[in-house]
Amino acid sequence: QNIMYYDFGLILDKFMAAYLYSIFQEQEMTENVHDSEGHGYLATFVGKNGRFAILRMHSHGLVTFDLQCLEGDDVVQVDNLLNALEKKLKALLDGNIQRIKRLPALIRGSDVDRYWPTADGRLMEYDIDEVVYEKDSAYQNIKILHSRQFGNMLILNGDVNLAESDLPYTQAIMGSGKEHYAGKEVLILGGGDGGILHEAVKLKPKMITMLVIDGCRKHMRKTCGNVLDNLKGDCYEILVQDCVPVLKKFAEQGRMFDYVINDLTAVPISTAPEEDSTWEFLRLILDLSIRVLRPGGKYFTQGNCVNLTDALSEYEKLLCRLSCKVDFSKEVVCVPSYMELWVFYTIWKK
Repeated sequence: QNIMYYDFGLILDKFMAAYLYSIFQEQEMTENVHDSEGHGYLATFVGKNGRFAILRMHSHGLVTFDLQCLEGDDVVQVDNLLNALEKKLKALLDGNIQRIKRLPALIRGSDVDRYWPTADGRLMEYDIDEVVYEKDSAYQNIKILHSRQFGNMLILNGDVNLAESDLPYTQAIMGSGKEHYAGKEVLILGGGDGGILHEAVKLKPKMITMLVIDGCRKHMRKTCGNVLDNLKGDCYEILVQDCVPVLKKFAEQGRMFDYVINDLTAVPISTAPEEDSTWEFLRLILDLSIRVLRPGGKYFTQGNCVNLTDALSEYEKLLCRLSCKVDFSKEVVCVPSYMELWVFYTIWKK
């Protein structure tokens, strides 16, 4: 699919459409004009080779041309068609074009899905060339796709979670190198990619307890190393369990940690009522985590995209409604595979 976008700031009519029609005749494309009910001019063109085009001229001066082609179509012919259309438009309008933009082709229906949205709703095309792994677990859909830039990428329920390139994410959610983990007790919630655990064991903590429901030890080796090969190591233990009942049990037992790192979920992108259950889950995890945090300890978590100001503001309001008074700081970090700036929080008891 190729899209050409024009913004002229002037009124276009059927004369212009007739002037352009010769281009489609040369490509053996049949025209079908549609009733736009007074909203400019709308025509579709169908070619024998499977090409399908939509030409729309709006009364306020915007012209869009959308060309869809099948795999294996003659790329040179397609470029010639677009170039000829652009040339005729420029000649017809004689310098009155305010802006012209030809967008790259979108590839639909391929074996490898390369298009994934950012948290704030922008569509990104990744250089993904292979589906490494895909499976529905008892809890979520898991995909691992290979990107030429970012390495293997973990995608959970359609959200880009972490790629092998994303050490800045792991560093940020651990305090960006400002903390001293040696001899400390650490609790990790989630983090099934193994990146946090892999980095944390290097810092010689006394003990790391990790609560996780799914892990990917085989296809994210650059992120996790070999720490997910065994459920126990010299300074860590992995519990494959739902974190909520375990946190409640730790709180009842009086078990305490110097650091709690929550890598379960980002702050919801919306404050709408349908997201209430997710907000309630965040509040529950926060309350339980603060209960098992030692005085002077710190709780680390991700927020969301820096552009989601309403959602981040709502999260900060939630911090003021916990059962225990807390204070917080935040840091903005560029996570490579997200292709957007991401907010991370450090929280501690007052």
